[in-house]
Amino acid sequence: MGFTRRDLLKTTAGVSAGLMAPALIGSGARAQELSFKPEDGASLRLLRWSPFVKGDEEQWLANTKKFTEATGVEVRVDKESWEDIRPKAAVAANVGSGPDLMLVWFDDPHQYPDKLLDVSDLANYLGNKYGGWYDGPKSYATRDGAFVGLPLATIGNAIVYRESWVKEAGFTEFPKTTDKFLELCQALQKTGHPVGFTHGHGVGDGNNYAHWLLWSHGGKMVDEKGMVTINSPETLKAIEYAMELYKTFIPGTEGWLDVNNNRAFLAGELSVIANGISAYYSAKNDPKLAEIAKDIRTTNLPIGPVGQAAELFQVTSAVIFKYTKYPNAAKAYLQFMFEEAQMSEWITKSSGYCCQTLKAFASNPMWTADPANAPYAKASETLRNNGYAGPLGYASAAVMADYVLVDMFAEAVTGQQTPQAAMERAEKRANRYYRV
Repeated sequence: MGFTRRDLLKTTAGVSAGLMAPALIGSGARAQELSFKPEDGASLRLLRWSPFVKGDEEQWLANTKKFTEATGVEVRVDKESWEDIRPKAAVAANVGSGPDLMLVWFDDPHQYPDKLLDVSDLANYLGNKYGGWYDGPKSYATRDGAFVGLPLATIGNAIVYRESWVKEAGFTEFPKTTDKFLELCQALQKTGHPVGFTHGHGVGDGNNYAHWLLWSHGGKMVDEKGMVTINSPETLKAIEYAMELYKTFIPGTEGWLDVNNNRAFLAGELSVIANGISAYYSAKNDPKLAEIAKDIRTTNLPIGPVGQAAELFQVTSAVIFKYTKYPNAAKAYLQFMFEEAQMSEWITKSSGYCCQTLKAFASNPMWTADPANAPYAKASETLRNNGYAGPLGYASAAVMADYVLVDMFAEAVTGQQTPQAAMERAEKRANRYYRV
């Protein structure tokens, strides 16, 4: 969609209803418009996670530049590794200084909600205008009915595999159940094309895999009342299944972070991984990997004994710290970035990596432009939050930040603990946070 500097200047925040596609905003066009007047001399600093898809960062920076041109507010965008975002956000919240805004993970906002600016006015405006927020992402950014952040994106997770190697292993299509999936992994190992899933402290891949293992077999960290229930027959079955899968893995996955499975897969060392669209994106955009790209397929993770999809996807939310000197400028910036002219282009350039959190953007043609994008298209709609089946809060955030579930599986599959001992240790660790 084309627009001019004059369009951008129609409101103080550089956002105008005239820029919005009528077909997209629909009845939301009747919603009251909202604008924030940046403070005199305002400048902002945003800290975000390092990108895995080049187009994501490039478009984010391009949109930021447009905001500065429209308002005069300079925005410095810094980036850190995925693993470093969580501790840096916690430090900033506790000491009361640092970036004005951050893109944080999962239920991090629930660890320090009193240190975050209430953005309910902006969130409600955007929700009314763009078809509402998906419940999963919304749960991560709301506390006691108030928005303490804006759900920015869900980074989907799916099986990424080499089709020719799967066929070589004797499978004409990718298995849809966990039992058949194990058979495939065993067959792939025998043909010299092992699989690999992250058992290390990967913010995305490690947590996604561990939660899928647990939930697909009916286990859960806590019940509806927040009582720790990880020590259960269902969890034991999940661990035993993980141990069988692990036998088919390439060595070293217990030390992997979020970058490792991408690298090994694109190096031809692996036949199957669970990942965002980034692995396919990298191959598709590298002439040296053209042959691999042609062979890559994606699909949703297999269904376990529970009989339905039960997956965690990493959600990132944009938060503003209360200590910022320029709260209006920060809100204006986020409003600008979420409006259709910017958000649609960012989702498009992210090439299936960043799934929309506002329902109106689900119609982005990017989702059907390439069959590989399809398994990621409904990530925000189908995700289960990491606090399942209990409430989100400090405890759920702390248990994830401490990698309690990831460590339970890693300790069992590597033989550091028996399955029972691994469950009991996870139970003890979780109970430190879920105090009754």
